[in-house]
Amino acid sequence: QVQLVESGGGSVQSGGSLNLSCEASGSRMNCMGWFRQAPGKGREGVAGIDMFGKTDYADSVKGRFTLSRDDSKRTVYLQMNSLKPEDTAKYYCAADFTNYGGCATNVIPKFGYWGQGTQVNVSS
Repeated sequence: QVQLVESGGGSVQSGGSLNLSCEASGSRMNCMGWFRQAPGKGREGVAGIDMFGKTDYADSVKGRFTLSRDDSKRTVYLQMNSLKPEDTAKYYCAADFTNYGGCATNVIPKFGYWGQGTQVNVSS
């Protein structure tokens, strides 16, 4: 049974930074990443990484967010810098055994496993 355990998140002012982490218990996953959902909006893929370390980012976060993985810990880290109020959302870790869609951001919400989500609030 795969479980994704997220940590990090919280409240910061615009321009601040946060770091999210997600550990996959039970198995090593190929694709791992994050998507977010703000109130009244759809799910948006944020960043994805495959087993070779290849990353993909949404245009809205490129240059500000960095996704990395440590396979020895089965954990991915999302470093979020220069945060903006529009980044406010609930962030979900997602993972899949396969190389689903090349682990691209547009398919992250379709991954087979999700975490419970962690809230990120950015005030202006």
